[in-house]
Order: sequence, then C-alpha cells, then structure tokens
Amino acid sequence: MLTVTSVNVNGLRAAAKKGFVEWLAQTDADVICLQEVRAEAQQLPEEVREPEGWHTVHAPAAAKGRAGVSVYSRRAPERVQIGFGGYGHAGCEEFDTSGRYVEIDLPGVTVASLYLPSGEVGTERQDEKERFMAAFLLYLVGLKARAAADGREVVVCGDWNIAHQEADLKNWRANRKSSGFLPEEREWLTRVFTEAAYVDVVRTLHPDVEGPYSWWSYRGRAFDNDTGWRIDLIVSSPRLAERAVKAYVERAASHAERWSDHAPVTAVFDL
Repeated sequence: MLTVTSVNVNGLRAAAKKGFVEWLAQTDADVICLQEVRAEAQQLPEEVREPEGWHTVHAPAAAKGRAGVSVYSRRAPERVQIGFGGYGHAGCEEFDTSGRYVEIDLPGVTVASLYLPSGEVGTERQDEKERFMAAFLLYLVGLKARAAADGREVVVCGDWNIAHQEADLKNWRANRKSSGFLPEEREWLTRVFTEAAYVDVVRTLHPDVEGPYSWWSYRGRAFDNDTGWRIDLIVSSPRLAERAVKAYVERAASHAERWSDHAPVTAVFDL
C-alpha cells in the first residue's frame, strides 16, 4: 500500500505550534506533500525540518516568507527535482526558485508537491498564474510520458488553487468571476484530465458529493458552516488511479483544533 497525503500548511512554523507536529507523529502516510511552507529549512525547528523516521526535501521560494513546498518520505528518494524549468516551454524557468514545485522518485512512482499560484483577477498575480499553468500543462504531459517509458506511475499532490466543478465549492454562483473558479482556469484543469490524461483521484472515488472541501476561509464562520472549496487535489496517472482504494479529507473536529486553513487530503493506493 502507498498512502500519500497533501496539505497546505499556511506557514509551517505557525502550523508546528498549533498541532502539525502532533499530527505528523500519528499519521499513517508514507509520503507527505506540503505547500505554503513559507520558511527556509534552517528556520524550521529540528523536529519539523528533519523529523525522526522521515526523509525530507525542502524547496523554499527565493522571495522570503512566500510559497515554499516540501516532501516528507519514509523511504529515501532515488531522485529529487526542484522546479520544472527546461521541461515546459521557454520562460518557465522563472518558477524554478519560486517554491512551487518539487518531485521525488520512489520505487515505481514519482511523487510531486505542487503549489500553483493563487492569482487575483486584473493583476500581475493572475498573469503569473496563467504563465505557470501554460508551462505546467506541457510539463505534466512530458512527465507522464517520461515516467511511462521508465515503468513508473505519477502522482502530483498539492494546492492547485482551482475548483474544477460547481460541486467543488459551496458558493460557486458568487465566485464565477473570482480567481480559482474562472472559466479559463476550469478549462485548463479539464485539459489536465483530458489532453494530459491525469485523473482526479478524490473526485473519482467520490463522484456524486459536494466537496469534500479542503479549504475554508478564516473569515466569518466558513469552517463551521462548511462553506469551503476543494482546491487541494491528488492527481495521478490513470493506472495508479485505478489502484486507489480510498481517499479522504482529514477535516478537524472543530475550528479551534485546526492548524491550517486547509485540511490534509489523503489517498491510499494498493500497489
């Protein structure tokens, strides 16, 4: 069995003080993908930077205090890659030091942690998101082809910052012109599932439900009312998706027990 968990920690140093360390000690995951770490490795407490029993890879952003992705694995990686420059199209190298992508090779599978830009309509942040999406789609196509040639499967976990369908966010009507639910963003994610031929593992196992949501704003009573978004996705190559036996969101029992505004999303594969 391979158990993979993805979670946007909303600042790992803060999450460590609120319950992440305790969560890490009890998780059954074999691999954990973190996003929005917002710290360089040396800034993390030792029990978070290199916890006992885990091999860690940290890929911070060049811009201090922003983004940052990490991967924790119980097995030592056979290969580590930070960024995806040189595999997409010209210009995608701009993201190699942005703390938004890291992948590791384990026996038979490549596991990646992704933090796609959040964007903001009408600003440079949205332009950045669109550049990232264009480059990353090409990279995903090549990644799966290279993995297949090597007899490997692929799973890309992370905060994709796009709700694909109406069932993926509670207030979809009010967000039709908001970054994260724009028609062109949703169409791009459709292309990930069609042209690039990846599979949304959680949605495949839960085809007819609202959510399950993985992010709730800290504003108002979004968490208490379950007014959330499903933007944290575990996306895999088709053969690996066929081996997924369960997937779930670890929603905190109460608002006070949350250590991030996102919840961990987990998929279990029978290899």
